[in-house]
Order: sequence, then structure tokens, then C-alpha cells
Amino acid sequence: MQTTEGAVLPGERAPVRPNMDRWRAGLPPDAWPDTLPVSGEIWRRDVFATADTYRAGSATARQLLTAVLIWAYGPIGYGPWRAARSLDADPDGKRLAYALEAVSAPAPDEDALGAAYRRFSDPDHSRLPWLGPGLFTKVLYFVGYRRGVGGVQPLILDRVVAGWLPAEAGVGRRNGWSSEEWLAYLRWAAEQARVRGVEPDAVEMAVAIDR
Repeated sequence: MQTTEGAVLPGERAPVRPNMDRWRAGLPPDAWPDTLPVSGEIWRRDVFATADTYRAGSATARQLLTAVLIWAYGPIGYGPWRAARSLDADPDGKRLAYALEAVSAPAPDEDALGAAYRRFSDPDHSRLPWLGPGLFTKVLYFVGYRRGVGGVQPLILDRVVAGWLPAEAGVGRRNGWSSEEWLAYLRWAAEQARVRGVEPDAVEMAVAIDR
């Protein structure tokens, strides 16, 4: 289990505040994650809690995706519509589960992370509509991150993060990146975390200053 329950993660500035009633009304009932708070304030710890239950077999891949997308889109008006399109393309959650198979292991390595990224990008495996790298790296982050062990960890890579990364992180400033670019960024963040004595996701949060 992630050791995040009841605590704001270092570097996290504020919760996301979606309209939970609007989200619930716009999504299939079977995809709703009961682990999320009803307060309308969602922190990363809350999504990690859903990921914990997914890995334990108590939540479905669709419920996991919903939790991540509610946090990712937040109050953005088109969020529920796009999330519903992603869910509709995988009604039994098998494509999502296949993509997350390797990163659900106790200690996913770089090979597992790269394979998961490529599966999410492949239309024959797990690619879903409206679920590009900026969103599916969020899914990989919440399922695959192992707090307290250091080293290379899955991190979010979206346009905000890419726009602030230095050249040495190995990521182009565009919306869409290869698995090799993502892994290069993860290695860079791991080294930055080691030098600073922080978690790798604290490096991501420090980079994404607009989030």
C-alpha cells in the first residue's frame, strides 16, 4: 500500500476541486470509484488510495481510470464527456488492465514501465480515445509509483511538465512523446531526487509550477 493516506504529498500545493455531481451524472455507474471523497476536494493521496484498491483486486480498471481522470481534468467542463468516451471504448476494462499488468507488480522496473507506455500508445493493445500520453502517464504514475524506494519511478508527463523541463531531461516540448523520451525523463528525475534528497514525484511537482 502507498503510505499517503491522510497526508498531503511534499510539493503538492492544492487539491483539485471538480464538480462531483456533474462527474457522477456523466459517467457509467459501474465506473464510479467509491474510494474518492465526496467533499469535492481531491488530493493525489485520494487517487493513490484508488490505485491501491485496484492492485489489491477491490477496484476495477475502469474505476481506477475514472479516479485518475477526475483528478486530471478537475473542474474543466469537457472532462466528463472525454472521460466517458475513453471508458466507452473499453467497456470491460480489459485494454486498461493489459496496459497496467506490468506496473501493477510490487517493483516495476524500467522494462515494465517502457512496455506499459508502449501498450497505451498501441491501437492494437490499449490505446483509448482522448487518452494520450499527458493522461495515461498519470494512470501509470498512480498505479506504478512506489514511494520510499527511490530510483526510477513512473511520473506524469504532460504539456505543462514538458514545457518546463530542461533540455537535459531529454523531452521535446510538444504534446506526444516516445517511450524512450519518457524513460529519459524518469532517469533525470530520479537523479535530481537523489541529489536533492526528495521523492521523484516532488521533482515533477516542482517542475510543473502551474499545476
